[in-house]
Amino acid sequence: MPVADQYIYALDFSFWKRPYVRMFFQGRRIRFVVSVDKVPPDASLIVWGMRDAGLALPHGVAVLRIEDGFVRSVGLGADLVQPVSWVIDDLGIYYDATRPSRLERILSETGFDVDLLGRAATLRERIVASGLTKYNVGAGCWQRPPNGRRVILVPGQVETDASIAYGAPEGICTVRRNMDLLRAVRQSNPDAWVVYKPHPDVLAGLRIKGLDEDTALHWCDEQVIDAPMGELLGLVDEVHVITSLAGFEALLRGKQVTCYGQPFYAGWGLTTDAVQLERRTRQLTLDELVAGCLILYPTYVSRITQRFTSPEQALDELLEWRAQAALGVPWWRKILRFFLRFYQH
Repeated sequence: MPVADQYIYALDFSFWKRPYVRMFFQGRRIRFVVSVDKVPPDASLIVWGMRDAGLALPHGVAVLRIEDGFVRSVGLGADLVQPVSWVIDDLGIYYDATRPSRLERILSETGFDVDLLGRAATLRERIVASGLTKYNVGAGCWQRPPNGRRVILVPGQVETDASIAYGAPEGICTVRRNMDLLRAVRQSNPDAWVVYKPHPDVLAGLRIKGLDEDTALHWCDEQVIDAPMGELLGLVDEVHVITSLAGFEALLRGKQVTCYGQPFYAGWGLTTDAVQLERRTRQLTLDELVAGCLILYPTYVSRITQRFTSPEQALDELLEWRAQAALGVPWWRKILRFFLRFYQH
């Protein structure tokens, strides 16, 4: 990282995200730019995800990629809801399986001591007991079918997301679309009760449906719309994903997870992987994975103080936030979502 009196440049951030960039890089001087032409050689450059892909950067520029953390908010990022966690990666980004990321380095090389593992176990148990997930949306309920069949949850993803483009690379992974995933699950598990849950951004009208997603019921027994992911995960037997974060959330709850892509939590001996990632040779325990993914990798900022905080304090704030959100979506956010549908598309 540069010394405190040097600028860090931030590329092409919308006005609503700029205050959050300042919060997550507090103590640093940020200069926002709309093109790489404004970035001097040997500078540090903040980009969202893979936004710089294909751009010719000035000589010596060090890229810091940021993305939402794995326990983010009560509400959707696409709804412009403030995050309590981001990840800042100086090597790659966690969903890019084509090269190592800072998270992969942490998981591959960290010596996890007893205190850190105890902290991870407590964090995991709190998340599971409270039903927290990344976005904490949904107000419905769901029950297992009375027929006693094994239940497999298939979470949908936004098919245009970089998490599929880079986490299920073309030519390596054959399953890269939601309906391809559903068909594969059905064909491999003809006797199971298959439940499909579309991505919340798609359900909110903020992102476009996947190809042929309206045909989901041809390949599953049930489509679930509004049940919270945390509740669903506690009731199903298995979760099958391309790269969805729901697979990680299922691991926290002790569920069997099958990955058709190469998400950050695959390849460590905890999942069934359709496609192997040869770089990942270490066998991790669940709490070692949790320690890397929820304690060592993300940065947390308090909604109350706007200062850096711990994952434990962030969980406290998320629980209080969720309790307040149970009163309903405020009118102004409904209006905002209406306009965001046009902007996102």
